[in-house]
Amino acid sequence: MANKSSTDTDELLSKLDDLFTKAKANIKSISSKEELELERIRYTGRKSELTSILRGIKDLSPEGKQAVGSRANEIRIQVDQLIDQKRDQLIQENIEKLSNAEKIDVTVPSQLKNGHQHIISQMQAKIEDIFQRMGFQVVYPYEIDTDYNNFQAVNIPEGHPARDSWDTFWTEDDHIAVTHTSSMQNRVLKSSEPPIRVIVPGRTFRHEATDARHEHTFTQVEGVYVDKGITFADMLGTLKAFFSEFFEKDIQIKFSPDFFPFVEPGGMISIDVSDFGDTFKEVTKGTGWLEILGCGMIHPKVLEMGGIDPNVYSGFAWGFGLERLVMPKFGIEDVRHFYKGDLAFIRQF
Repeated sequence: MANKSSTDTDELLSKLDDLFTKAKANIKSISSKEELELERIRYTGRKSELTSILRGIKDLSPEGKQAVGSRANEIRIQVDQLIDQKRDQLIQENIEKLSNAEKIDVTVPSQLKNGHQHIISQMQAKIEDIFQRMGFQVVYPYEIDTDYNNFQAVNIPEGHPARDSWDTFWTEDDHIAVTHTSSMQNRVLKSSEPPIRVIVPGRTFRHEATDARHEHTFTQVEGVYVDKGITFADMLGTLKAFFSEFFEKDIQIKFSPDFFPFVEPGGMISIDVSDFGDTFKEVTKGTGWLEILGCGMIHPKVLEMGGIDPNVYSGFAWGFGLERLVMPKFGIEDVRHFYKGDLAFIRQF
């Protein structure tokens, strides 16, 4: 009986060794995680070949059971290790495969187009450059300001009818989204000694119906010039020189009287666009003159509120919508094109 038990023990140990040899070869040849999982089940699962071999252990002697059981545990551990190593290998191979497939050649020339400044930003920079060369400083406004700076300091007191079209977007703490960059005029006058030459470009906000010529949000360029002996002719000469520089040709201007609370006398400047194309012939209804800005001699009361003696100093001020000035320069017929996000339009400039 002992001899038979010894023979059975040797036979089971031999089967275990053969199983391990086969497992090593099969695991080594596997090329996918799915195949590896099947091999794991085949060699170490509940219904595995290893389990089948161990069913014969019941007929062995105690020494035989110990020898076969110990060897079976060693093989299970070694097979699990081989499977873990193979799994790590497959993962690494897959990572390398993906990396090679998605590899970026940094030496290939870029196909991306460079971005550029919006046309309004470009033209604001051009306008600032022109006025700086004419001796003006650039001051930027607050987009949210007080009632005093936006209205009262430019001679628009509470109850004034001029507020009807400008009394627009208010905050809960009684500040306003500025309706014109004239909101900086009082600060400029108080903080400077004449001669004062300043432009104030910035965004402004109006409760305005939007159409081809009007927008509720636009860029305004305010201008202020104060010194002794400043006259109406100085204002016209300054604006004509600016327009001619901006449009890069001699521009004729025309003044038409109008009323603004902060200037006296005041009016509108129109420019001659008769040679700017058919679009602007239609806009001007055949006259060839396009209204472009409001201007005038600064009201004595505005100078006084800014700490300037109107009996000694005089000055002029103007304000124009930057978009309205850019339109004839580039033949743009609708102001809404600037901000509707049409890349085909923006990329033209």
